[in-house]
Amino acid sequence: MLKSLIKALLKSKNRTLDKSFAVSIIIMKKAAKAAKSVLLVLITAFVPESEAVIFCYSLPDWRDRMDSYKTLEKSSSDEFIVKKSRFIGYAAPVTTNEEAVAFINSIKAKHRDATHNVYAYCLRDGQIRRYSDDGEPQGTAGLPVLDVLLKENVTDCAVVATRYFGGILLGASGLVRAYTHTAKIGIDSAKIITMAPCKIANLVCDYTFYGKLQTIIAAFGVSVEDTDFADNVRLTLKIPSDVFEKFDAEVFDKSFGKLRAEVTEEKFSKI
Repeated sequence: MLKSLIKALLKSKNRTLDKSFAVSIIIMKKAAKAAKSVLLVLITAFVPESEAVIFCYSLPDWRDRMDSYKTLEKSSSDEFIVKKSRFIGYAAPVTTNEEAVAFINSIKAKHRDATHNVYAYCLRDGQIRRYSDDGEPQGTAGLPVLDVLLKENVTDCAVVATRYFGGILLGASGLVRAYTHTAKIGIDSAKIITMAPCKIANLVCDYTFYGKLQTIIAAFGVSVEDTDFADNVRLTLKIPSDVFEKFDAEVFDKSFGKLRAEVTEEKFSKI
């Protein structure tokens, strides 16, 4: 089965690898609550300047079919010192390769005097995974940072791990631990959120039904975006798409067939 997956990847029109690249195979197992383990075959191509581009080939039930995903809420940073080396973890949400590169370059410009500016980023569009050791021994910096992103299951985000060398060598295992921790504190500072498809809807009710409606809203995890109190109560709601039909049916039932939510927009939003 492994051989057939590799052959399928190499023959794919959407996956091209230069023959001059040194290619290594990494097998990973990802477990999801709603499904059995999924086998991924990652082809890692090592390119100049220690940057590796990871092309992902997956089975048909891979999680990119799922609607919701995790990403970062904001740009943020945190730092720590180990054996006199200062490590700063920067993390930010990005949605395109251009945004990721711009973020990475901004940190590099800010820390031109740093010993290393290691980075990694993941994008939903094209399932892009990239990392750079930026001069650290191969496999001790960029890959551990990328591994944190994969283990946290976050995407559309970038991390830069800046290091100011303190004069004491950390060794290969020490570097892996340090860069792993740097990425983790950066991500934690930026805060992981879940994005999911949502429906923005208007709902108008009288004051006698408003109290009951609030209970229904809370029960279905619906967010109230705006409320206008006039002759009637007009609410703008953000409703997760996967519960919209049940929510609307409950409102219809409890209002004795008088009320329905009127959808005005559909978009991905934080839930």
